[in-house]
Amino acid sequence: MNMLLHTFEVTAEHRGVLERIRKFGYDGVELPILGGVVPGYAATGKMLDEIGLERTAVTICTAATNPVSPKPEVRAAAVTSLKLAVDCADAAGARILCGPMHSALGEFTGAGPTDQEMMWCKDCLAEVADHAGTKGVVLALEALNRFECYMFTDVGSAAAFTRRINHPNLRLMYDTFHANIEEASIDVAMTSAWDQVSHVHISENNRATPGEGLVDWDATFRMLKELKYDSWLTVEAFGFAIPQIAAATKIWRRMFSDPAYLEERAIDFLERNMGIVH
Repeated sequence: MNMLLHTFEVTAEHRGVLERIRKFGYDGVELPILGGVVPGYAATGKMLDEIGLERTAVTICTAATNPVSPKPEVRAAAVTSLKLAVDCADAAGARILCGPMHSALGEFTGAGPTDQEMMWCKDCLAEVADHAGTKGVVLALEALNRFECYMFTDVGSAAAFTRRINHPNLRLMYDTFHANIEEASIDVAMTSAWDQVSHVHISENNRATPGEGLVDWDATFRMLKELKYDSWLTVEAFGFAIPQIAAATKIWRRMFSDPAYLEERAIDFLERNMGIVH
């Protein structure tokens, strides 16, 4: 369960929520890394060990930490910020750090990516991937739909990019919400990119409860099985808990009764469709 459903930063005050998530049958949670310091994430990791939850992590880039900014100082800040996110993930015990680390969320130039921007992106992420390698963390790059970014809007272009860099600590994430908007064929998209995928987000078309919307789940789960995917399936959903997240993800109306409703139904949906029995 991605904890952005609840908070920007998981701390001891969220222990009750985490224990409920574990009780529902989740094996782990995804920690937002959008600030904070390394010791704080180490404390969170210790708490998760006590509860019995594994963890992955997610981060983003902003206008001030944009890997494809024309300003060298901003690109340098992107490298510094992403390296710190790697350090925080490592401190928390997360071995995967995912997210749209290729560019600033919601920043546009009015055109598609240029060759120069691709080179800046490559330089930034190759350096961060080198650092991640020293920490045992894998970066899972996320393609976003065209309304949220312009660098990588489909898994095919993102996979081509990670193949060119060819770094063992720079991989790809497949997200069902973005694929539902951008991909012409779920089968083709997943098959063509799967040699690069190390992480999957399970997210409904309306960002609410998986299985209660319009994503082609039959094709998605069929391909996950055919491709023998054997890593994290992380539920990503958003509500009103964090006003900034609600605004960024355009959540204007209530889509589920409460977080516990979503958490319980999402894990049941995953287990039924993947044939998992706890």
